[in-house]
Parts: sequence; C-alpha cells; structure tokens
Amino acid sequence: MIYPKEYLNSVKDISIELLNKNNIKGLILDVDNTLISLDKKMPAGIVEWVKNIKANGIKICILSNSNKIDKVEAVAKLIESPYIFFGKKPLKSGFLRAQNILKLKTENIAVVGDQIFTDVIGANRCKMFSILVKPIEEKDYLITKIKRPLEKMIIKAYQKKKLKSSLK
Repeated sequence: MIYPKEYLNSVKDISIELLNKNNIKGLILDVDNTLISLDKKMPAGIVEWVKNIKANGIKICILSNSNKIDKVEAVAKLIESPYIFFGKKPLKSGFLRAQNILKLKTENIAVVGDQIFTDVIGANRCKMFSILVKPIEEKDYLITKIKRPLEKMIIKAYQKKKLKSSLK
C-alpha cells in the first residue's frame, strides 16, 4: 500500500517504454514539487516531455491537492491538460474524478507524484499504477516537511526490497 510501483528521479524519466510495458494509457499528474517548484517554476524539458507523452497517445490529467485554482490552472494551460484542484488526496474521490476525465480503466492509469502519503497511497488504493518521483526541490510546505523523514525511511525500505528481488 505504501510502496510505489516505480521510483524515479523526475517525471521526465517516465518513458513511453515504461508506460507501454505496464499497459498505461493515461497519467494523473501532481503539480507541486512534481511539475513545478514551490516558487511556481517549471523545470526545463517538462513541456516537451508532456508533448512527447501525448504524441504517443497517452492521456493526461492534473490532480492537485492545492486549493489555489489560479496556480493549478496556469500549469494545466502550459501543458494543455484538464485539471482538478483541491483533490483531497489520498481520498479516492479525486482519483476517480480524474479517471472519469481520462475515460480509462484503473489498470491503464498511472499516478505520478512526489509524496507517498498522498499520491502513492491514493493511487494504490484505487488500484492505479503508482510512480513516485523525487521532489523538484527540498523546499516544502510545513505539513509535507513533517512527513518527509518518514517517507525517506519508506523509500529506503522500498529500494532494499527491490534490490533483493532483482538479485533473485
């Protein structure tokens, strides 16, 4: 429930091959520290990555816990994506609304985000493919800062488990 299916450095590391291998036809993307920094800056290459993903037939929807509609809408316009703000992750409702927008089965959707306790747990609860990415920057909101040390311990355990299974 708390482990992601994949753990990557950045959304830009999500390849078409990875998506095809896992039969993923749609992505639900987090915003803060996944697509943009807390200073609302989008790292170079994100827009091009999204264009490539879409050009390969992958649908995209933003699901953010932010209640700042202007921020979420600005990111959505940049990547030309539908969006849901104040998504209340890890509750299922936001994920199911995004699934309805994508019009795909849960097994064909991957959720991408930088937090275990919102993105990964929510995705796993909905039987969606969870992809955890490293945060764009160390700077975090207070509530997230509190959870990061525990997340780091979970990631360490996940990596150890993954290494053991790859050695078998």
